[in-house]
Amino acid sequence: MCETGKLLRNDFICELVKKLGNERKSLLPILQEIQKKFNYIDEHSQQVVADLLNLHPVEVNSVISFYAFLYDSPRGRNIVRVCKNIVCEFHGSKGIAKALRDELGIDFDQTTDDGRVTLEYANCFGMCDKSPSILINDNIHEKVNKETVLNLIRELK
Repeated sequence: MCETGKLLRNDFICELVKKLGNERKSLLPILQEIQKKFNYIDEHSQQVVADLLNLHPVEVNSVISFYAFLYDSPRGRNIVRVCKNIVCEFHGSKGIAKALRDELGIDFDQTTDDGRVTLEYANCFGMCDKSPSILINDNIHEKVNKETVLNLIRELK
């Protein structure tokens, strides 16, 4: 990362700490805001957060590793998650997953070469009565099928 990028992240994180506090309870909200702005939480940002909250960097990284929706490496502009719960599988999520892999030319936990889409599995969205479901960024799509999912994917920028 270039020095300008580091300075930008430093300033952003310092503002977050001023706003949210420098206590341990502020760690998760700070990490969420960093990810929202930069799409992932790089090693430099982890170190800055650790320093400002007086934590060991391993503690910061362990929080990122624990939560499935926090990332320490770049992801696509759009995150597409497919539920792999048994109810969604019963209603066709395996076929939807295959259609997505074929359409995007990537496997799960990979990102398209153009950085447009990252494909992930999720354990459950709590939408079993409306399965199969997928999550595209922050939007849940219920009772989907291969056609509707492919149409949604083709609309992503």
